[in-house]
Amino acid sequence: MEKRLKIALFLAIAINFFFTLHLTPLFNLDEGAFSEATREMLKNHDFITTYLNGALRFDKPILIYWFQALSVTIFGLNEFALRLPSALAATFWAFGIYWFAKKIFDEKIGVLSAFFMVTALQIGLIAKAAIADALLNMFIAFSMFSLYLYIQNQNKKYLYFTFAFIGFGFLTKGPVAVLIPLATFFIYSLIKKDFKFFLKTTFDLKGIVLFLIIALPWYIAEYTAQGDKFIKGFFLKHNIDRFETSLEKHKGSLFYYIPVILIGMLPWTSLLLKYLTKLKNYLKEQNDFFLFGSIWFFFVFIFFSLSGTKLPHYVIYGYTPVFIFMGVAFKELKSEFLYSLPLILFVLALLILPSFALNLTKNKEAVIAIKTIMPLFNIWYYISLGAVLILSLLKLGKENKTIILGFSMVFILNYVGWIYAHARAIPVKQAAIFAKKHNIKNVYLETNLPSFSVYFDKITPRKKAKKGEVALIKSKNTKGYKVLFKKGLVALGVKE
Repeated sequence: MEKRLKIALFLAIAINFFFTLHLTPLFNLDEGAFSEATREMLKNHDFITTYLNGALRFDKPILIYWFQALSVTIFGLNEFALRLPSALAATFWAFGIYWFAKKIFDEKIGVLSAFFMVTALQIGLIAKAAIADALLNMFIAFSMFSLYLYIQNQNKKYLYFTFAFIGFGFLTKGPVAVLIPLATFFIYSLIKKDFKFFLKTTFDLKGIVLFLIIALPWYIAEYTAQGDKFIKGFFLKHNIDRFETSLEKHKGSLFYYIPVILIGMLPWTSLLLKYLTKLKNYLKEQNDFFLFGSIWFFFVFIFFSLSGTKLPHYVIYGYTPVFIFMGVAFKELKSEFLYSLPLILFVLALLILPSFALNLTKNKEAVIAIKTIMPLFNIWYYISLGAVLILSLLKLGKENKTIILGFSMVFILNYVGWIYAHARAIPVKQAAIFAKKHNIKNVYLETNLPSFSVYFDKITPRKKAKKGEVALIKSKNTKGYKVLFKKGLVALGVKE
């Protein structure tokens, strides 16, 4: 069975992370912003400071842009090249989970844990998104694995691996790469009543020097280039303010991440609930990773629940140990039906939703989006999802059912994602191609869709168009424009 699971794992990685990289155009806002910043980096030959449509961009540190720039240099400016660094990072992350879970538990738990990670809904989204999160999660996972192994055997190589991975994480997304290992280790040390070991480990001089050698040069270079603007833009606005206030209207209640986790872990939500219900028993086990990993997950969950700015992918920073605990909980599953139930309910919702979607909202943009993609909810949509539903209901044995559930999720994610792309991602790309084909020299963005700039291969500033100027606008806001192109949620128009 382990051999079949290994084959399934490799196939899932190949299909979910790589073969579908080019399936849809770039999504906005994040993919478009990262990709356009990378395009401008290559255009400007400036590999220190990032810009978005000509304006300084301090949202994230530099590492993901360097990797994207390298990929684009090799493969050209396209979706595959821009998303490839994330796919590779997610692959290494999956293999890291396999290696670590195998080391502290056994081979089967290692393969299962990695398979659960690769086929989970939220991971499938970030693993092929041209953003920094797959790379950051890889470094967080590797730093935490190394830290745990150092705690267990005091082998210095694991300590230095920890500092190195934290350094690369800091170069990927900043302080969060330090916060999660530090806070987890601090709480763990308090529970274990070994605070002296915490201090000795945290302030290891060689480790700190290694961290600084990796992370500091770019920060110094960026501060030298941009001065206080960098401090205010990156550290204050995009880190401290992001926790204290709701940036860019990304807010939510204290319970925001509960539905995010339940849906994001599909189709493995039953295993998540099994872990949570058995948590008290697991913490009594001799294997100390149950304590360490649980602190890791719950710290991330609580910290970001208290944060002013809430985005679905923040909680993924704590998912890695949960995938491993799912691998452990798998042997305790008794009911195949309950195992499959979360996916069954999800598929039923997808089958029913098209019939009622227009009745669920009065938002004009949502109505346009639904009407745009409605023709794609055709007979093949219902046949394919119906087949997934039937397979989910069949009694096949736990191991076979695991493979079926995993690949069903991979199929659903990519198929439904392709349908969703027709509302905005595809029209934005088509609008940019239209503008290039008709030799339109300048376009202004009146709606924040930076992927247009990537496909237009030119800066498109955010500003209101003046009379005679061309702008990318929302298709619902065409009054006062001579429309040149209109599809889905976007339009190109000349200001009258």
